[in-house]
Amino acid sequence: MLIDQTMSQDFQPFNNVMTKIENRKMDSSFEIYMALYQQLTDGQGTDIFTQFQRDFFDLIIVDECHRGSAADDSNWKKILEYYSSATQIGLTATPKETKEISNITYFGEPIYTYSLKQGIDDGFLAPYKVIRVNLDKDLVGYRPEVGKTDVNGNILNNDETYYQADFDKKIIIDERTQIVAKRVTEFLKNTDRYNKTIVFCIDIEHAERMRQALVNENSDMMLENPNYIMRITGDNQIGKDQLENFIDVEEKYPTIVTTSKLLTTGADCKTCKLIVLDSNINSMTEFKQIIGRGTRIRDDYGKTYFTILDFRNASRLFSDPAFDGEPISIKEVKPDEPMPTEDEDDSKNDKNNINSVDNNETNINHPGKTVNTNTKIRVNGVEINIYNEICSYYDKDGKQVTESLKDFSKRSILNEYASLNDFINKWNSTDRKQAILDELKEQGVILDELRKDVGNDDIGDFDLILHIAYDKKPLTRYERVNKVLKKGYLYKYSEMAQNILKDLLEKYSDNNELELTDTKILQLKPFEEYGSPMEIVDVFGGKDKYIEAVEELEDELYAS
Repeated sequence: MLIDQTMSQDFQPFNNVMTKIENRKMDSSFEIYMALYQQLTDGQGTDIFTQFQRDFFDLIIVDECHRGSAADDSNWKKILEYYSSATQIGLTATPKETKEISNITYFGEPIYTYSLKQGIDDGFLAPYKVIRVNLDKDLVGYRPEVGKTDVNGNILNNDETYYQADFDKKIIIDERTQIVAKRVTEFLKNTDRYNKTIVFCIDIEHAERMRQALVNENSDMMLENPNYIMRITGDNQIGKDQLENFIDVEEKYPTIVTTSKLLTTGADCKTCKLIVLDSNINSMTEFKQIIGRGTRIRDDYGKTYFTILDFRNASRLFSDPAFDGEPISIKEVKPDEPMPTEDEDDSKNDKNNINSVDNNETNINHPGKTVNTNTKIRVNGVEINIYNEICSYYDKDGKQVTESLKDFSKRSILNEYASLNDFINKWNSTDRKQAILDELKEQGVILDELRKDVGNDDIGDFDLILHIAYDKKPLTRYERVNKVLKKGYLYKYSEMAQNILKDLLEKYSDNNELELTDTKILQLKPFEEYGSPMEIVDVFGGKDKYIEAVEELEDELYAS
């Protein structure tokens, strides 16, 4: 999956000199080779990588090097040692530095690091907000009442209380699955139902139940396209076949996918705008990988930030210094003590996930008997409610703030422009207004979200900033255009010039993102009625005079 994405995306220009190693014979006629460790050796003595001379490669890049490459007893270490004459570069977003495993021990000290904070500040990675949804039974626990039975009629043990970590792992409460699916659907209905979404679940069985619960909440969208919601897990080939469509910006479907472990790594989801956490995440490595599914920016897709909807308080890991800190080598090797690799740990987790499904299907108890606590219990008829929601944002230093988005944005704007006059003077003196908006976005001011809070999509960015930061009553774009027209300001121009400027104002009224001084607008409707862009600017006496007229129009438009 990761190889195919790499070959079809970033490395596509090398298509003619690149190959993927898939069979048991290595072809030496290519310049670039893509492979998984498993395709080079099976760990049982079949080492096809030895078909090449030791000095065949000049450069070896190991992506996701925090995995098997990091351990001394890794099955794959012999491949790197065989090609030791090549320059070897290890890449990872989650450096593995524990008492047992160390990237630094093998690859050496990092020669370049790039933090999430830096990436957000540079506009390369998407900022994010977190909505932590607390369910009442998650907070206080669930203790079955006396005589309560599971879905098969088995009597439950009412001496045991189940808490958040137990749900969907030890006990399934159907209403809990339903309320998560309902809240996710509600969020998308209030934003955009075509926003690509990944829902991370406990295991494969949970991912399938969540898929069905989401289907029930989105029956109208499923009628539009049955691939609107899909499960993409290791056992589901139909879902895996749709992964490329999920990450493709040109494809609407699948829109919502449920998964357990499969999408934590390797999926370059530039389109993902919503990440839903309904899994018990305690590993910092896993958490970083999951968050990484959302941090890709895609301006042309409208992806400039993303949202995390957290039902398991996994977002607490943001406050851990290890989340965005420098890797520190703390590996300790004890004599004669084997060290498990992360690959081995993952395979055990996958096996446990599969077994949990098998238990549900095969270990069926007889009605009236007490449920075997080694299997998952499934119940319904339990009332589950959302206790509260906490919305958090992150400032330019990567620090979490729990104040409202409006208060946080106001403080950020005032840090840049202390007074109303400071902001207006800057706005009016800047040819490209988008530059100001980009600067504010880097400070965590997300205008699209603020506009939703205000509840009026017709308010332009200028008025939204005046309202949020300086407590001014906002005017809609239509109201600003009307003020200009009522002034009679346009009468000093010829009739054709007046009509051109009126059409510009109408474009502004319809589209908040237009830069009026950008002459590319003249290629759009209805400006072709006046001729080519060259002919249009000639109406004003040339391009310089046209730009001067538009800048003066903007001054009138944004006059206080």
